[in-house]
Amino acid sequence: MSTSEAAVRERLTRALRERDAEIADRWVELQLEQALLGTDISEAELREEADALIDALVPGLESGAPVDRVVTSNSGLQEAVVRLSMRRARGGATPTVTSLAVLALKEALLKAVQRETRDAEELFASAVFINRLLDVAGALSFETYVEGREEIIRRQSQQLMELSTPVVRLWRQVLAVPLIGTLDTARTQVVMENLLQAIQDHEALVAIVDITGVPTVDTAVAQHLMQTVNAVRLMGADCVISGVRPSIAQTIAQLGIDLSAILTRATLADALAAAIKLIDGPGPDGDDGEGR
Repeated sequence: MSTSEAAVRERLTRALRERDAEIADRWVELQLEQALLGTDISEAELREEADALIDALVPGLESGAPVDRVVTSNSGLQEAVVRLSMRRARGGATPTVTSLAVLALKEALLKAVQRETRDAEELFASAVFINRLLDVAGALSFETYVEGREEIIRRQSQQLMELSTPVVRLWRQVLAVPLIGTLDTARTQVVMENLLQAIQDHEALVAIVDITGVPTVDTAVAQHLMQTVNAVRLMGADCVISGVRPSIAQTIAQLGIDLSAILTRATLADALAAAIKLIDGPGPDGDDGEGR
């Protein structure tokens, strides 16, 4: 480390220690002035972020790590940047706005350094150092935002899939899964997991998979249905597919898909009647039983 860089670090560290409140206030003020939020984060939360990041900068600078690695080599400082970015991601801010919010700290730091020295060369060296330091922080916040946002989207997609494939108890030991939309591999997995768990919890004997809301059935969809049926049978339950409309029946026949081993019905009501018959057997006059 050169003598000039060591002097810059010492000057900046001193400013962070002695003028931490002033720097935090200025940083918050800049974000509010420049509308670098993109979310409904409160001023108190902004101040909390500022205090955490400024406090973490001091040990980061004192670590002696090269300026380009101060942020990434110090766990406390890196965590402060990550927390800030994740909070903005959850709030719906864009990654660009989040990065610019971090970079706005440059001006607040440089203003604090100006109170330490008026020497042009020292100020220039400090500005270069601060830029290199916070450019890394801005890049880290951008990267963290993107990764965090992708994780949030994946989690929300998973939650939506679970909500869109509810398992409903229709009758004693009879469950139903009404499917709406395309049945792909990921959704098939969710359907199977939820249905098999419900079969175990309710000691169900029949599971109805209703495809009334499935727009089309191709070879892939039929394969997914077969996987679900086989999994249900392995749990010791029977499976009925309902909602087989004329157009779907025609498509299945044209594709040569063999569903002969699966009990199918045109409507959910017909499927329920068949399920009750499977459980209770025919009534005394040959009608389906209705015991609950």
